Amino acid sequence: MLDGIELWVGRIAGGAGLLTLAIALAAMFRSLQRMPGREEPRARKTLRAPFYLVGTALFLGIGALLWRRIPIRLPDVGRVAALITGAAAYAGGLALYVWGLQSLGAMFGPSTGFAVRLYAGHRLVTTGPYAHIRHPMYLAVIAVSLGSLLLYRTWATLAFSGFVFGLRLRARREERILADEFADEWQAYAARVPAWLPRRIRGRGE
Repeated sequence: MLDGIELWVGRIAGGAGLLTLAIALAAMFRSLQRMPGREEPRARKTLRAPFYLVGTALFLGIGALLWRRIPIRLPDVGRVAALITGAAAYAGGLALYVWGLQSLGAMFGPSTGFAVRLYAGHRLVTTGPYAHIRHPMYLAVIAVSLGSLLLYRTWATLAFSGFVFGLRLRARREERILADEFADEWQAYAARVPAWLPRRIRGRGE
C-alpha cells in the first residue's frame, strides 16, 4: 500500500513540477521581448532564448540519466515521514514560486549566475511574498528541491538539492544591481524586509 501511495504522490508532484516549469519558461520568454534597462556586461550573451532552451534540455536530460534510487532503505515509519515532509515542502515551494511569479508580473525576468538584467521602466516589487522576504522564489526552489529529495530519493534530486544552494550567489548579484538601480528605495526595503526568512520565523529561532 505504501508503495502505491508513494507512486501516486510522486506522479502528481512530477506533473505539478513540470507544469510550473512550463509556466516559468513561458514568462521568461515573454520577458526576453522587453526593452532591456540596466544590465551586467554578460547579460546580452547569456540571457537569450537559446541559452534557456539548451539549459532546460540539459537539466531534463541529466535528470533523466541520474534518475536512479539512492541505495538507502528506510523503515516504513521513515518512508511515511519522508513522504509527508517531502510533499509539504514540495507543494509549499511550488505555491510560493507561483505566488512570487504572479506578484512580479511584468517585472519577472530571467537571470543566471553569470548575469542579471533589469528592464526599461523596471519597478521594485514589494508586495505579495516580497513584503515578507526579498527572495521568495529562490526560497521556493530550495523548498521544492529538498521536498523532491525526500519524495523520490534519487541521485538526480540529490544533485539538484546541492546545486540550488548556489542561488544565494545569484541573489547577491541581483541585490547589487537592484541597489544600483533603486538606491535609497532599495536600501529602505532591504532594511525593512529580511532576505530569506520572515522576521517572525527568525525571531522564534533566536
